[in-house]
Amino acid sequence: MRKGFMKGAILIGLPLFTSLTVWLFGRYNLTLLEVIDIIYRAIRFQEPSNQVGYMIIMQIRLPRILMAMIAGAGLSVAGLAFQSMFSNPLTTPDILGVSSGSAFGAALGILLGFGLFEIQITSLVLGLIAMLITYHLATNHKNTSIIMLILSGIVVTSIFNALLSLVKFVADPQSKLPAITFWLMGSLHNMSYRILLYFSPTILCAIFILYLLRWKLNILALPQDEAKTLGLNVKKLRLIVILCGSVITASIVAVCGMIGWVGLLIPHISRMVFGNDFRNVLPASISFGATFMVLVDTFARSMLSSEIPLGILCSLLGAPVFLLLLKKDGGKFI
Repeated sequence: MRKGFMKGAILIGLPLFTSLTVWLFGRYNLTLLEVIDIIYRAIRFQEPSNQVGYMIIMQIRLPRILMAMIAGAGLSVAGLAFQSMFSNPLTTPDILGVSSGSAFGAALGILLGFGLFEIQITSLVLGLIAMLITYHLATNHKNTSIIMLILSGIVVTSIFNALLSLVKFVADPQSKLPAITFWLMGSLHNMSYRILLYFSPTILCAIFILYLLRWKLNILALPQDEAKTLGLNVKKLRLIVILCGSVITASIVAVCGMIGWVGLLIPHISRMVFGNDFRNVLPASISFGATFMVLVDTFARSMLSSEIPLGILCSLLGAPVFLLLLKKDGGKFI
C-alpha cells in the first residue's frame, strides 16, 4: 500500500514539478522570485508589479505548458492503447490514418484562407473522417480484423498524404506554402485559453476513459479467442479504443501540428520501468508523456532566438533515445 502510494505521488509530482520549473525559462528571462510574485498576485487578483512578466507568465507560458502536458499525456496514452489493441509495442497513434487526415485538413484550411480556429476544426473533422474511412474499410460482415485495420490505415494514410502533397503543390509559395510547412512541423506558439477551452476537454475525457479501461487493455493484448474466453467483448472494446485514440490524436494534431515519436517512445520507457501491466504502464505513460512534452516545448522556445518546431525536436530527441533503449535491453520489450 505504501509502495503504491509512493509511486502515485512520484507520477503525479513529476509533471507538476517540471511544469512549475519551466516557467523560469524562455527568451524573456524571469527570476524565481519574480515568477512567485506574479503567481501569488494572480491568485489573489492583485495588480501585478511586473506587467510584462505577468503577461508572459499568465497569457503565454501557462496555456502553452498546460497544452504541452495534455498533448504529451494524450499521445502517450493513445500510442499505448493502440499497442495493446494491435499487440505490437511499435504501433503509433497515426496507424489508422488520423494524423494524415488532420494534416490534410489543416493544410486545406490554410490554403482556403481560414482563420486559426477554423483551420483547427477542419483538421479535427478530417482526422476523424480518416479514422471512420479506415474503420469502414476494415469492417467485413460486422467483424473487424486487426490485419484489415492495419492495411486500411496504410491505404487511407497514403491517400491523405497524396492529397496533402497536392495542396502543397498548388499553394502559393510566397505565403501559403511556408505557413503549411511550418504548421506541419508542429508548434504551440499560437496557444491560448480559448483553444484550451475548446479542445482539451475532449482529449482529457478520452484519456480518462482509457484510464478506466486500463485493466482490460491487458486482456485486449491477448489473442482474440483467449480474450473472448475471459468474457471480454473484444469488438466493443476495440471500438472504444479506436474512438478514444483517434479523438486524442486528431485533436492534438489539430492544435499542435504533427508531433512524432511521443506515442512510441514514452510507452516503451514506461514498460521498461513498470513492466507490461497496463494498470501501471498507462498512468506512467500519462506522467512521463506530460513531462517529456513540457521539457521539449521549453527547449523549443528557449534554445534559439526563433522557435524550433516541436516535430523536429521530438524526432531529434526521440530517435536516438529509442535506439539507445533498444540497444540497452536488446529488444526485450519489442
